[in-house]
Amino acid sequence: MVDRRHPRPGGLAGPAAVPLYGFQPPVGTPYGLEVSTVEDFFVQHDDWPWNPPRPGRATFHYLIAVTEGELRHDVDHVMRTVAPGQWLWVRPGHAQCWHPPGTARGPFILFEPDVLTPGTARLLAPITAREAPAVLSPHPDDAAWLQQTALQLLDEHRALGHRPLDVHHALRRSLLESLLLRLANAPGITPTGAATTGTGRGDTYGRFVDALELHFRELHRAADYAELLGCSVRTLSRAARDATGKGVRDLIDERRLLEARRLLGSARWDARSVAAHLGFSDPANFGRFFRDRTGITPAAFAARALTTDP
Repeated sequence: MVDRRHPRPGGLAGPAAVPLYGFQPPVGTPYGLEVSTVEDFFVQHDDWPWNPPRPGRATFHYLIAVTEGELRHDVDHVMRTVAPGQWLWVRPGHAQCWHPPGTARGPFILFEPDVLTPGTARLLAPITAREAPAVLSPHPDDAAWLQQTALQLLDEHRALGHRPLDVHHALRRSLLESLLLRLANAPGITPTGAATTGTGRGDTYGRFVDALELHFRELHRAADYAELLGCSVRTLSRAARDATGKGVRDLIDERRLLEARRLLGSARWDARSVAAHLGFSDPANFGRFFRDRTGITPAAFAARALTTDP
């Protein structure tokens, strides 16, 4: 489900650090998508991560449909209580903390952002954005359909080996996208973020920021984001400059550099691991990227962060 043995390379962080967990499903699970149940998750992880409860961040989405009982979960340091019929959505980068197992039951879906096709990701940008609500309460008219689709996705996930692998994954992705699209557009769901309003340059920039937050690890060119957002590179570049005075490539590099600093600093990753995580072809390229923008090497930055920690 997640790599709980090695939440991040490079050793333990200081007490204030929030570790980053990568997606690591069981052996044989294909294509960045895993489906289970809340009750199975608690059984399989009885010693983690709530003994004692501690915060963490993930590089993927957690989506939980509560069908019975009550689930308590901290998202960005705010405790959320999720009742039957509601959904909890923890997005990549959110600080989260599990509470001790309770009576909650229901499907538990974990997926990486790039599981979604570009067209669907564009339609879902308002609901996948980091600032979108953590607890969703769809209208009762949609609740049964959503829960049933989640259970169908769980059944297909458990049917690995019954069909050709590419067919199995296509079915899983189709069910996931259908579920998310219906959830995002159910009455009572009000996504937040710039992607929900207007069609002007400000909207284009807001949608770009949302997309960048989800895809900065694997998409590094302005053309990649223009294609994802369904606009031209020129339109995207103009929107970025109008909003920030900076080019699209500069904003992409800034986001990658911010993540690199976080991982090299408080999270204690080594340079090789950071390079791989951020999509660099080799550590040397990452070293040049980091040094050109900060004036020091990744190793020197990490060493300085270590000596300045309280």
